Amino acid sequence: MAELTQDQIRARVAELGDWFHDMDLKGVRTAPNHFLHGYPASKFARFSHALPADMTGKSVLDIGCNAGFYSLEMKRRGAERELGVDFDDPYLDQARFAAEVKEADIEFRKLSVYDLAALQERFDLVIFMGVLYHLRHPLLALDLIHEHVADDLLLFQSMQRGSEEVFPVEEDYPFEEQAHFDAPGYPKLHFIEHRYAHDWTNWWAPNAACSAAMLRSAGFEIVDHPEPEVFLCRRGPPPKLGAAYPARATTNGHDSSGDRA
Repeated sequence: MAELTQDQIRARVAELGDWFHDMDLKGVRTAPNHFLHGYPASKFARFSHALPADMTGKSVLDIGCNAGFYSLEMKRRGAERELGVDFDDPYLDQARFAAEVKEADIEFRKLSVYDLAALQERFDLVIFMGVLYHLRHPLLALDLIHEHVADDLLLFQSMQRGSEEVFPVEEDYPFEEQAHFDAPGYPKLHFIEHRYAHDWTNWWAPNAACSAAMLRSAGFEIVDHPEPEVFLCRRGPPPKLGAAYPARATTNGHDSSGDRA
């Protein structure tokens, strides 16, 4: 197939609609007026050192791949097997075109994060950037990633709001003790009922402590925290809730569900 000219690339970029990933496609910027100024490359520059420079022979799953920036970056580092999944057809169309221009062998597939089990495949690196806060069921998504697709590393990022402090949470608290819930650094997942930043898909905004706590709760060990919103994790064993909570807490003869103890 003949190489596309800049005019042809520019026309196709415009035809594919508004781009959230600002990428350079052989001299054509896909979102030159992005409100985050060169996103996501501008953000990636702050933590790119945390990932292996050589991904030769590695497999990568990019969940919520959007236009494929991170998929292309990992392919540039030598990843052998590369799969990007998203649930929005316009983003997948953009990603496929960007990969075509970059001559990158990347598979893109329409798939919900809640259907990851259908892949029946595990990956050396799972990328989960900028997705969690768009989900109605964020902790379920992390559990499914751990159970079905993560084999080693997880690169995670979420929009965060609230305190950047991390409160030293105890293993347990008496029922009557409540003050820790008001501490700025206690893990909090803020619920957005309507819209945030004019976007109705923004459902949640964790604080820094909550991002870390949710990752640990899903069975991931945090090995690096190179940027305030970014965590590099290693897949650990699934949480053993029975060991952590050997008996159901009771209050006045009732357990927390309201059934008779």
